[in-house]
Amino acid sequence: MKKILSFFAAALLSCSAMAEHHHEAEVAAASEVFNSAYETNDADTYFDFYTEDAVVFFYGERQSVAAYREEWTASIKAGGGVELNKRSDLRVQMMPSGDAAVLSSFIDNRTRAVDGGLTTVKGYETEIWQKIAGKWRVVGLHYSEFVPAK
Repeated sequence: MKKILSFFAAALLSCSAMAEHHHEAEVAAASEVFNSAYETNDADTYFDFYTEDAVVFFYGERQSVAAYREEWTASIKAGGGVELNKRSDLRVQMMPSGDAAVLSSFIDNRTRAVDGGLTTVKGYETEIWQKIAGKWRVVGLHYSEFVPAK
């Protein structure tokens, strides 16, 4: 009987680990589409990932998603936009429930201003994702730029 119980316990633990890995792969894939849409200035796809009440924090200031979308789409229409948004050292931390995750990565970013000027920076981004009605959505995002150590 002990062998049978041990077998079932091991099987359940394996299923749990596989489910966690599945959720991790799902949210990482969603994040890849999200960040690719940002890099290619696909505002509709990018903003479809955000919940309306997501908390976004850029450059030392909290913004509403609506204000961020308005600002960013106006910049794109005027000739500005993102030229590069390369992530590195992506980390995915799943919450035990399997329906929430925190993703973090370094970002190499190059943006084009409306006047044509280019800005290249390195940043660090934290994305907070939640699975809502079967879809992974961004409920929070924090981005900070920094000067890399020499």
